Amino acid sequence: MLVVYKGVASGVLRRNIKMRYCTLVIILLAAFAVSLSTPSLAAEDGIAAIKIEGIERVDEATVRSYIAVRKGDAFDPGLLDTSLKSLFRTGLFADVQLVREGQVLLVKIKENPVINKVSFEGNSALSTETLEKEVQLRSRTVYTRTKVQNDVQRLLDLYRRSGRFAASVDPKIVTLEQNRVDLVFEINEGKRTEVRRITFVGNKAFTDSTLRTVVATKESAWWRLLSSDDSYDPDRLSFDEELLRRHYLENGYADFRVVSNAAELSQDKTSFFITVTVAEGEKYQVSKVNFSSSLKNIDAESFRVLSLLNEGDDFNNRKVEKTVAKITEALGNLGYAFVEITPQFQKDETANTIAITYEIQEGPKVYVDRINIAGNVRTLDSVVRREFQLAEGDPFNTDKIKETERRLKNLGYFSKVDIKNAQGTAPDRTDIQVNIEEQSTGEISVGAGFSSTESLLGDIRLRERNFLGRGQDVTISTTISARRQEYDLSFTEPYLFGRDMSGGIDLFRTTSELQQESSYDEQRTGGGLRVGYELAEDLRHTLRYVLRDVRISNVDSGASAFIKQQEGKALTSAVGHDLVYDKRDNRQEPSQGYYVRGGNEIAGLGGDVKYVRSTLGSGFFFPLGEEEWVFGFENEAGFIGGYGDEKVRINDRFFVGGNNLRGFEQAGIGPRDKLTRDALGGKLYATGTAEMRFPLGLPEDLGISGRSFVDAGTLADPDQSSTGIFDNGSIRAAAGFGLTWRSPFGPVRVDLAQAIAKEEYDRTEFFRFNFGTRF
Repeated sequence: MLVVYKGVASGVLRRNIKMRYCTLVIILLAAFAVSLSTPSLAAEDGIAAIKIEGIERVDEATVRSYIAVRKGDAFDPGLLDTSLKSLFRTGLFADVQLVREGQVLLVKIKENPVINKVSFEGNSALSTETLEKEVQLRSRTVYTRTKVQNDVQRLLDLYRRSGRFAASVDPKIVTLEQNRVDLVFEINEGKRTEVRRITFVGNKAFTDSTLRTVVATKESAWWRLLSSDDSYDPDRLSFDEELLRRHYLENGYADFRVVSNAAELSQDKTSFFITVTVAEGEKYQVSKVNFSSSLKNIDAESFRVLSLLNEGDDFNNRKVEKTVAKITEALGNLGYAFVEITPQFQKDETANTIAITYEIQEGPKVYVDRINIAGNVRTLDSVVRREFQLAEGDPFNTDKIKETERRLKNLGYFSKVDIKNAQGTAPDRTDIQVNIEEQSTGEISVGAGFSSTESLLGDIRLRERNFLGRGQDVTISTTISARRQEYDLSFTEPYLFGRDMSGGIDLFRTTSELQQESSYDEQRTGGGLRVGYELAEDLRHTLRYVLRDVRISNVDSGASAFIKQQEGKALTSAVGHDLVYDKRDNRQEPSQGYYVRGGNEIAGLGGDVKYVRSTLGSGFFFPLGEEEWVFGFENEAGFIGGYGDEKVRINDRFFVGGNNLRGFEQAGIGPRDKLTRDALGGKLYATGTAEMRFPLGLPEDLGISGRSFVDAGTLADPDQSSTGIFDNGSIRAAAGFGLTWRSPFGPVRVDLAQAIAKEEYDRTEFFRFNFGTRF
């Protein structure tokens, strides 16, 4: 029974399997048949065509190049998204849509407009030209929101750099036809964001007020109206940290560091409060100064005399740098251009001392390979090269480079002169790189003065010291007052015929009303030629010729008889020369050095006048302690005498007073007619000035310094023999105090002087004032 059950059961199972297998085969056959008669799903979902709508300026091929799918591809969401992003990234389109219409991919675009014009409204502190240079969008470029936002940020950054953190910029567009727009940046500049207060934390050795004079950033004050130093500038704050570091290192604090430099903006965005936290450390002294050298035939100890620091001195990093410069200069004169001098410091923090060792590394003798000049936009290369004391191929000499730098600075054409040397084409060759920054060489000087005789006077002087970039000097000047009119024109070629020889032409006409001094009027008209050349270093010789017509007229009926005798016209034809030796560090405002000058002139080469004139002058300047204290002494003397039967005419004599003897009027001292008190001038004169220039303790950026002075002088011998003339040749003197202000309008000088040695017939003056400016 059991076996049969099993057999019956087994047969049923086999029949079920066969039925299920047959059913599966039928299904597969049916599916295959359907697949042969129906298109595939992939083909049904593929892209049949790509159509582009909305293009105006952009080429259709350009649009298609950014689409990641092609005809026949599937509608892949990922590739379509990539295409959309690529089209937006071009910046050409304001809107892009990808739409599926059946089997067609429709690309709908809206092009960004083209900018017709970019303008700025509301700007006054910054010029439109300055703003245009800052933005990237221009006329005929494609407008995009991103670019506009970037330009807005650039403008805001520009205003912040100029100290205006409250400024706002609102871009506006004006829609035009043909998908064009005008872009307008509406600007609200706001008030200049000033530095209200600078506070120092952690300073003990120096007060806050002292440190405020060290940093370049200044607190706002009324006198800084034309300065930007009191506006917030992050770059200037970083520079302030360096200035503080230098200051402390120059005063012995070798461990000094700036802990933090924080700037807090007020809520109204009109001012900043700056807090500088410092760690001064201890003050160090020099314990030992050593020298070591790897140079052959060089005794390192021989440089000890050049050291500005000795044992026991307070450490001063600036003096270390100057010592390195002195040693470098001394070695440079021996032909070592690439000598490396490294000061090594060994600190003893327990004793607060520093041992200094100057390590001198060996370098080869070198020659000048090339001289490269950069930064001269207007000035010709030849104008710079002719000041060089060495040429390409010469042995390198540091002293001559230093002299070249001094000569270039003395030209007055450049605000910055930086001369460096670099490796040349061979180890024994060096290139000299001259980096200069040009400055304005045009000047307009406006002078004013006051005295009891001339009252107010005005002086206008136009000068171009670098005419057409050729180094030529052209000057036109006019002086006008109630008593004097003067017109001058001069031209100077500093390198005549391409040689170190200057040549010039001068034309002049002067009308002077001298009624108060000498009871007559004078008119001078003429011209002159001059040639100057260098005899030796700092020694210059000038030859000159002058032809002038002098007319003495309107002699007062009550004038001195000695003046009435000379009424009329006289022609002077004179030749002369001047010799000048000048070793001053700066000819305009010297702090050290000296000069000596002398000259002779002889008249009588034709004309109506015969005389011989000689003058001699000198000056000496040196700093006392700090460079701001400068003592100077200047003196001058002269003699003129007629020859043959000629006497010296009044218009050729010397007169003293005014600019050459403060405390006295023009022609205020010297021979004078006893009856009319007319000044007669003299054949012999001498003047001297001792002056001390010093700081007043005011903020340095205010630019005001003081001067105390004593002037002395004498004038004698009117070339007239008569008891009716005051002429004792006594020494006159005056003492006083003056102020010099380097104002934004130019230098302003005020002198107050009191005569302390005078004759009863002299004419004194207490106050003098003049100012000038440049463009």
